[in-house]
Amino acid sequence: MGLLNALNQWRNTRYENHVTNMKEQNKCPDCYGRGFYPFSANEFVYYAAPYECPGCNGSGLYSDWDTSAN
Repeated sequence: MGLLNALNQWRNTRYENHVTNMKEQNKCPDCYGRGFYPFSANEFVYYAAPYECPGCNGSGLYSDWDTSAN
């Protein structure tokens, strides 16, 4: 169990660092400030139209991501 706890702690710390870095740049942590995801969930589609980021509602801003998360 110690190994699994260490991996979970590492993953959580990495995510917190990512969110902190995106906050400093005022970018959405989910879409990296783009406002959309370039690929759909289906990996077998050669070309897929981008779709709006649900975290920031397409704005790409951290402030919008933060208000939608809370």
